Formats: sequence, C-alpha cells, structure tokens
Amino acid sequence: MSADCDSDKSEFLPYEVAMRVVGAVMEEEHLHEPQRRILTVYDIEDRELCWFDAEEIMAELVAKEGSLPKKADEVKAKAVELILHQIPTWAVKGRSSK
Repeated sequence: MSADCDSDKSEFLPYEVAMRVVGAVMEEEHLHEPQRRILTVYDIEDRELCWFDAEEIMAELVAKEGSLPKKADEVKAKAVELILHQIPTWAVKGRSSK
C-alpha cells in the first residue's frame, strides 16, 4: 500500500460507501518518480482522494488470487475492487458521500 494510503494507520470506508464516493481509479505516473506507476482514486466530482502504488496493489492481487488475470481489463477490475476495500476514512473526511 502506498505511503498516501497507509493501512497500518487508517480505518477504511465500508465498501458500500466507497462504491458511492469513488468516481474513478486512474493509473498515472508518479510526479517525482517517473518510473513509478500509481493508481489515483478520484471521487464522483473528480477530486483526488488518495493514491496507491500500482506495483504493491498488483503484488497484493497475486498474493490473494495466485496470479493476475491475462486480460488487462480484468486486471483493472480486480485492482479497483481491491482498492474499494481500502479507501481510508481520512480521504473523504469533510466531503459529502452522497
């Protein structure tokens, strides 16, 4: 998990709340480390909530599933599903969860 979404220090939103709050998860280049990919989580109003290290999420998926799916769209769907269970409560503090 990324330094920005540290599971050791955070409580997570219930999955149902995360489903209502999260609008998109986008793979992007890290601003300060060009070789590093991150998965940035945006809310339904396109505001950044938090981000996850892409390699760490993929490693977590492999540990959980045994391997990654062959198709890219299946990998993305599984990564988003995993992330929805790990949105820290601080990421939406003070924001409406509509």
